[in-house]
Amino acid sequence: MRPHGNPKELEKRRQRAIKLLEEGYQPVDVAKILDVDRRSVRRWKAAHRHKGQKGIIAKPASGRPPRLDRNNFRKLENALLKGSKKAGFPTDLWTCPRVAQLIDSLFGVQYHVDHIGRLLHSLGWSPQKPERRAVERNEETIGQWIKHDWPRIKKKQPA
Repeated sequence: MRPHGNPKELEKRRQRAIKLLEEGYQPVDVAKILDVDRRSVRRWKAAHRHKGQKGIIAKPASGRPPRLDRNNFRKLENALLKGSKKAGFPTDLWTCPRVAQLIDSLFGVQYHVDHIGRLLHSLGWSPQKPERRAVERNEETIGQWIKHDWPRIKKKQPA
């Protein structure tokens, strides 16, 4: 399992381990100081011994590269902020299938609907449940009712 941190942070940790080893610390002590497994320290030491500094340099994170770059993510977020009606949908509610359609139409990239939630979460978006309100709702009348009728109807608090 890959440890937490970006490649540069992990490289700094390996460099610190090598520095501590060169100062005379034992691998077990270095492991305790850096809060890593002692076998990792020994592996870094061997890599440094065989390849020098090249043995402990940062390597990019493995995995498939994203299909949308940062610029595309920015364009997607702007399109999402404009609302789904602007994107041609009948209601102003974003659903994962709708976002998948939007991405396909904007960038020609197809994502599985189940992945859209993770993609939106990486953008800082969270699932929202719309409030159900009647179309005929009249805010002014409701405000008047709450101001005048509700205090008259509700139970009086005991003194």
